[in-house]
Amino acid sequence: MFFLLSLLWFIRETKAILFWLYLWQLKEYHIGRFLDHFQTAKGKQLLINKLIILKLIFLILIVPLFYVIPSPWQLQGVRNYFLLFLFVLYFLESAKTFYDFLQKKLKTPVLTKKPVFLILITTILEILFLFGLWGSLKFIFWLLVFDIFTPVIVSGIVLIFQPLAVLGRNQIIKKAREKRAQFKELLVIGITGSYGKTSTKEFLYTFLVEKFGESKVLKTKEHQNSEVGISQCILNDLRAEHEIFIAEMGAYNRGGIKLLCDIAKPKIGVITGINEQHLATFGSQENIIKGKYELIESLPEDGLAIFNGDNEYCFELYKKTLIKKRFYSLQSSISGLPSDIWAYNIRAEKDFIAFKVIAEEEMVDFGVNLLGSHNISNILAAACCARELGMTLEEISRACQKIESWQSGIQLKKGRHPPATLHGINILDATYSANPDGAISHLEYLKIWPGRKVMVMPCLIELGRASKKVHRRIGRKIGEVCDLAIITTKERFEDLKEGASEKGMPVDNILFLENPEKIFEKIKSFCKEDSIVLLESRVPKQLIKKLLQ
Repeated sequence: MFFLLSLLWFIRETKAILFWLYLWQLKEYHIGRFLDHFQTAKGKQLLINKLIILKLIFLILIVPLFYVIPSPWQLQGVRNYFLLFLFVLYFLESAKTFYDFLQKKLKTPVLTKKPVFLILITTILEILFLFGLWGSLKFIFWLLVFDIFTPVIVSGIVLIFQPLAVLGRNQIIKKAREKRAQFKELLVIGITGSYGKTSTKEFLYTFLVEKFGESKVLKTKEHQNSEVGISQCILNDLRAEHEIFIAEMGAYNRGGIKLLCDIAKPKIGVITGINEQHLATFGSQENIIKGKYELIESLPEDGLAIFNGDNEYCFELYKKTLIKKRFYSLQSSISGLPSDIWAYNIRAEKDFIAFKVIAEEEMVDFGVNLLGSHNISNILAAACCARELGMTLEEISRACQKIESWQSGIQLKKGRHPPATLHGINILDATYSANPDGAISHLEYLKIWPGRKVMVMPCLIELGRASKKVHRRIGRKIGEVCDLAIITTKERFEDLKEGASEKGMPVDNILFLENPEKIFEKIKSFCKEDSIVLLESRVPKQLIKKLLQ
């Protein structure tokens, strides 16, 4: 019995350890982001749930058996009942582990060097723990203690070895700086912002490749916008033939962008927009603004700063900047200042946007196979930079023909599960990332579609004290645009619901549903031909699979 109980506990515990390491990796080992997760409904559920409460009660009940009451033979039967109860409990948890494994639902970290090392350490700890307890009368008690405090134990191991991780990170950064210093003529373009930076990077790369050739231009890869990501890009991908390096730059605290600039040494800086994203980790809106402006402060005296003039925070930063600067806009001028490049006469179709662009004496028609007019701002940002590097608007317009929809972080797909006898529903996949402005712009795009409009999204995270206001704003846009909204997390559901109802949306049409199967069935029964479903942010992977399989 003791051997089987140990085996079942080990299976259950390994699953739990892998999950907590997955969560730490998901939050990029950033303690602020990790702790902020427990402000969400799902985060709280991880710490306090029915199973945890049951185990705590069980733990309290067995304390007298080992630490208060002596051990006469009369209590042996009671201990056996406790042992049997724990055996059944861990048997069910182990069975669930195997089921999740077969269904590919286990949440495990991506196996890079750091999580592999942490998995090894925690596995050794598990084995030593079992051997240390073997034959002890208090075996059951300590199994439960380790079980209940697994989040604390795993987090403690992560934090204990964090100095080693920092040491390794600093070595990577040092090597990247040394290699970057060898490229004296390399032109680095840094792109940051609360939103739009990935799309701007992709569009600019497409433009510059047309002008200089693919062998001359390097960009950071997907999600490669941290100090380690940029350093690894320099170490692994930067070659002698590269003349231009486009680096996407992200951060969660003041000083983060400055560190990235110290590594990459940009000469051109682009700020695409600033909002409340990551307010929880930055601490205030002022800190976010100052954090993004670190890119401009890091530029040399002969550098160039480019701003989104339509974003109030960016425009204020533009006005205070003293080095060479430009701003782009959807207006010809802002507060009496003429835009350096601007767009007008905008026409947006389901899978195409057309507009005119004016810059100084040039005026050129643009047509791009992208979804939604919100992409125009990022095209203007990239075009503004490309013009400074010698491209004409005509060249940029032609290069726009090479842009693909995935580069904007949103793709239109066709569902393969037609409701009844209808054709497949339209799926708008915007699950790459999420922020308030992105969600609202995607909802604005839905207006183009004539059929029923459905949105599926979780509540947004890391918005700090601005969360309520932001979700009310998104809710109002949902009520303005959608016929049905399904919210997959609970923490700001009421705020979204209140915002949607302000715009006249029936409260019965904005639902809180977590189960992917139930969400799918609701979509299937609600949608008709030409309906469109917007999947925003991290919706359940099982739902995406069911809609598209």
